[in-house]
Amino acid sequence: MSLSPVPGRRRRWPHVLAWAALAALILVTAAHLATRPPAMPAFEKVRADWRPSEAWLYDRDGQLLDSERVNFERRRLAWVPLEDISPAVRSAVVQSEDRRFWLHGGVDWLAIASAVRARWTGDRSRGASTLPMQLAAFLDPSLAQPGKRDWRTKLRQMRAGQALAANWSHEQMLEAYFNLLPLRGEAQGIGAGAQSLFGKKPAEMGRTDAALFAGLLPNPAASAEALGRRACRVARNNPGAPKDCTAIRAAAATLVSGEHAARFDPALAPHLAVRLLDKPGKRVTTTIDRRIQAAAIVALRRQLAGLGSDRVRDGAVVVLDNATGEVLAYVGGVGLKSTAASVDGANARRQAGSTLKPHLYAQVIEHGWLTAASILDDSPVQLDTASGLYVPKNYDHSFKGPVSVRHALASSLNVPAVRALVIDDVQQFRDRLWALGYHGLVEDGEYYGFSLALGSAEVSLVEQANAFRTFANMGKWSPVIFDATRHLNEHPRAIVSPAAAFIVGDILADASARADAFGADSALRLPFWAAAKTGTSKGMRDNWCIGWSDRFTVAVWVGNLEGDSMRAVSGTSGAAPVWRDVMLALHAGHPGKPPAMPDGVEARQIALPGTREPPRREYFLRGTAQTEMAAAPQTARRPRITSPVSGSVYALDPDIPLGRQRLAIIVSGSVAGYRLILDKTPLGDADAGQQILPRPGVHMLTLVDPGGRMIDRVRFTVR
Repeated sequence: MSLSPVPGRRRRWPHVLAWAALAALILVTAAHLATRPPAMPAFEKVRADWRPSEAWLYDRDGQLLDSERVNFERRRLAWVPLEDISPAVRSAVVQSEDRRFWLHGGVDWLAIASAVRARWTGDRSRGASTLPMQLAAFLDPSLAQPGKRDWRTKLRQMRAGQALAANWSHEQMLEAYFNLLPLRGEAQGIGAGAQSLFGKKPAEMGRTDAALFAGLLPNPAASAEALGRRACRVARNNPGAPKDCTAIRAAAATLVSGEHAARFDPALAPHLAVRLLDKPGKRVTTTIDRRIQAAAIVALRRQLAGLGSDRVRDGAVVVLDNATGEVLAYVGGVGLKSTAASVDGANARRQAGSTLKPHLYAQVIEHGWLTAASILDDSPVQLDTASGLYVPKNYDHSFKGPVSVRHALASSLNVPAVRALVIDDVQQFRDRLWALGYHGLVEDGEYYGFSLALGSAEVSLVEQANAFRTFANMGKWSPVIFDATRHLNEHPRAIVSPAAAFIVGDILADASARADAFGADSALRLPFWAAAKTGTSKGMRDNWCIGWSDRFTVAVWVGNLEGDSMRAVSGTSGAAPVWRDVMLALHAGHPGKPPAMPDGVEARQIALPGTREPPRREYFLRGTAQTEMAAAPQTARRPRITSPVSGSVYALDPDIPLGRQRLAIIVSGSVAGYRLILDKTPLGDADAGQQILPRPGVHMLTLVDPGGRMIDRVRFTVR
């Protein structure tokens, strides 16, 4: 008996197959769309878009001085070409991560089959992720989102790896892989990894380094023990690698400790790096001389350590080349026990103290109003200002009487400097300081007042160094230069006359003139010609020493960056020893030479009767020379009222009998025949030692000559 086919079934098969094919097509299309990877960029674009997180500072000879982290997302260094990576590292990474890398087209199908079989049988799997697949995930993080290891993500990675292999060479893929892979901590790429983890360049890494590097890749945060075990497995599987796991484990412990990261960066100019490096990947070749920079660091560190952090914590040094203005050393601080180590002491503005006096005396000498032999009165003085009485005092609270300008400047006396500013003009002096580059003085002269002579303004160490460099260049000023590749073509500007610059320099190099204040053999005295000025700000917060030789200007500041006072630190015990050490290092084998006397200066033997200064040979602007200079006798001085001082306010004390609260009137000069008038009421002769008992209110006291002409007048208030 035979069976015949059923006609209806025969007609249904083609429909079923068609629908099955359509369903399969839909599924394949859906799978294709669902696993479509993101577009992969070209190798050239990836390399061109690479931006290091660091910027680098080099000395004048191209040696690394310091580096600065500019981008804090990841730590990257410059892109490393494949040929600059050690062959041992390349071999170890390929062998451990993707041993058939050079043979497949982005996907290792044999490794995938092996992984599937291992999962099916429960055996241990080596893993099937190839270097191109990992690289694709580096290029697009959506291919490796944390917690997503499903089949769809894996298929997208595979397709992305194939796309890379189709458009990139194997060498390009390996080069990009080494530069993009994340490593321990914040390091990304073999450039940063080799430096921070191994203390080497990628080309210098040996076989032990290669085993450790490859061992890091599956788990960059692994412990030293886990890293050592994996690195040993890498070494055993890599022909030619060291098989002694003891050495590998020891190297793993060193790597994990971070010892190399702390040792690799020279960190010779961190504050200058912050100042000049502002963009990732920026490379600046500075004018810094590495030898001079190191000498300045050593000198400052030694002095601060010797003084002790309980006396002073911070300091800074700047060294300039006189001829070019190049910055040869820039030390913003040396750390030690500083509580503000990141603050740049060389660029911070601090109160100048007595360091502005040379510029003041240069201006009055230049105008011919004073000479180096002119006599100034170092005696108590009270000056009426808009904010009240200004009563300057010397550093040691004593007064020397009549002194020459040379002695006053060399010994840094305050009262004569204020008298010189009265002769000059506060606004003129402020304008001179601005022309010298002190651009923190943004107010007019009236704002600073007579205290400007004693350095009440705030200045930076760089400004100080360059202003004093003007003296070294016979009065010509030009800006400082940090960048060796960008020399400015700005012609020096004549700010101070050569004659005045020479005379001020000679005063500041005169050890005998400053002996009264600093001793005969202070830190300012060198075995060759050099001029220097110290300064200490109000409240002992800042201590300066700035000076120059024929070739270099050295500026030193010590103090506490947080503003608290130093303890038992003066100009010669604080900054001056650092200045001395740096100057000696600069001139080792080449002593400084004194400057030649310029045109417009003449020398003359001079006597100074009435002072404690012996006769000497003195320098003058031509036409102003004298053979004798003496203080004017009292009888030759213009009569004036010295007490009360104009603007004074006096208060009557209700607990003291009124008759005992008299106010003595003091008049200086020869006043025979002169009379005093109080509020239009005659008091009597000016030389009679008048005492008055004024009533509360505003009063006017007038001094008139024998002919009735007003000579002086003061206004005071009684409350």
